[in-house]
Amino acid sequence: MLAKVTHSALNWINSFIPKDISERAEYFKNNCNAWGYNEWGYSVEWIKRYMAISSWLNKKYFRVKSYGHENVPKGRVLLIGNHSSQMAYDGMIISNVLFMELTPPRFVHAMIGSFFAYQPFYSILMPRIGQIIGTPENCLKLLKEEQTVLVFPEGEKGGGKTIFNRYKLMHFGQGFMELAMETNTPIIPFGFIGGEEMVPSFSRMEPIGKLVGMPYMPLSPTLIFPLPTKCSVYFGEPFLFTGDPLDETLVSKNVDTIKSEIRSLIDKGLQDRKSIF
Repeated sequence: MLAKVTHSALNWINSFIPKDISERAEYFKNNCNAWGYNEWGYSVEWIKRYMAISSWLNKKYFRVKSYGHENVPKGRVLLIGNHSSQMAYDGMIISNVLFMELTPPRFVHAMIGSFFAYQPFYSILMPRIGQIIGTPENCLKLLKEEQTVLVFPEGEKGGGKTIFNRYKLMHFGQGFMELAMETNTPIIPFGFIGGEEMVPSFSRMEPIGKLVGMPYMPLSPTLIFPLPTKCSVYFGEPFLFTGDPLDETLVSKNVDTIKSEIRSLIDKGLQDRKSIF
């Protein structure tokens, strides 16, 4: 019964997929096997559904504006920016922007928390739409495959910020910089505006989150249905860092450079914003 309902629901979604999205998704078909999946588990058919839904949300609901997306080069690249929105809406919005606005389209692999692997539904959905558990090994392999990789160095501390830390940059992990230096990968910093308001959280409720295998459980009245905030993404110029990736002082200095650039992009976005809604 459940399988029949799921099949009917997917067919219904398929009927709404615009032609341009379908054509763009076909660009990635060569990476898939005879059953339509690639080695990471993503499916072109699922990409079409994901992009159709996220395109509607970007255009009609969040009314997303993107600036500087032309800075994203072809080939391998790391997208590094601030995290927000509790339920990874920011990653979805950014992925759709680069899929729809660039030619050829970019398919973004986001590095996600390991806790997603243990959640019902999400553990299957995330690989189908190209989102990968964020281990250094996975990220390195994707970069060697010349992929576009999205990393939020704040991790869940950033995505799960409360309103009391709105647009504050939390501690940045340094792994992304080590990999960028090791693989000679350009970094595109970005500032994301709107995510802090769409799902305002008043508490992380970490003890409750741990009971269900999550690092936190946001106390938010809009957790499932985010507010229709206007969102914007500001992409900066590419940075290319050289030197020894094992030099902790150098790595830390480079991380601070990217963090400072992201801070500037956020501040510009907040200054430019006329209203939250």
